[in-house]
Amino acid sequence: MSDPNSPRAGRPTRLLDDGIHFGEGPRWHEGRLWFSDFQAHAVKSCSLAGDCRIEFTIDDQPSGLGWMPDGSMLIVGQHKRQLLRRTADGTITLHADLSAIADWYTNDMVVDAAGRAYVGNFGFDLNGTIAAKGAEGMMADHALGKLARVDPDGTISVAAEDMDFANGTVITPDGGTLIIGESLGGRLTAFDIAADGTLSNRRVWADIRPRHPDGICLDAEGAIWVANPGAPECFRVAEGGRVLEVIDTGDPCYACMLGGEDGKSLFMLTTAVWDEEERARTTSGRLIVADVDVPHAGLP
Repeated sequence: MSDPNSPRAGRPTRLLDDGIHFGEGPRWHEGRLWFSDFQAHAVKSCSLAGDCRIEFTIDDQPSGLGWMPDGSMLIVGQHKRQLLRRTADGTITLHADLSAIADWYTNDMVVDAAGRAYVGNFGFDLNGTIAAKGAEGMMADHALGKLARVDPDGTISVAAEDMDFANGTVITPDGGTLIIGESLGGRLTAFDIAADGTLSNRRVWADIRPRHPDGICLDAEGAIWVANPGAPECFRVAEGGRVLEVIDTGDPCYACMLGGEDGKSLFMLTTAVWDEEERARTTSGRLIVADVDVPHAGLP
């Protein structure tokens, strides 16, 4: 572990792919890192050797990814507010329509060991509100959203209310706790998970203000790596909010995932471009990786 008194000691990173519009939702699965490339409408994968490829495309902007116990893949369709299911033969079908719960675009997701999916959404028109009020006005006054739960049969329900821009989500190895980033609240929030998937005992796991969490991943010491979309960094934080380590990512970091054969490869997705139209025209997104000391734990 790095010295907690010197959290910016830093680690070297190496580039795996730089042909990305905007990368999100990374998951390590069967020897490769899978991730969504928003403006390409593509789900891609990459090996640690840098062998990167498009796995498939959808008629939407893909976001959160996950797998069910039978091996089928779940993909969040962001703009249509849908959860898609892709079987082993490549067939893609609608698993759940989330428009009754998601007030705006759907985004990140975690899938538990039983195949239940917890899917976040913006809760409001982020870009429209910024255009109308400015960034400070949006932060001061915006709607809260709901976290959706999708059971294995596609049944949807509200898992949690009043989410302040639900984002990256993890489940602890015992399956008993869900931790989710509330991006605009500047915090990581924890819930207890009942046997039927119901969430309860909501609490602040870590207040990380003035930072804001995007994607997150959990390690075997119970710390969480957090992608910071407001700065060129990915940082490791303990429960309670103490920052243990910071990695310089060059550009703002939007997602992270631990993977590799030993679980100690920290993959980070970055971009220098915020504007969605400019993202569609350029490929400034990058996938970088750093070797860390503590392996992955929990789901995803």
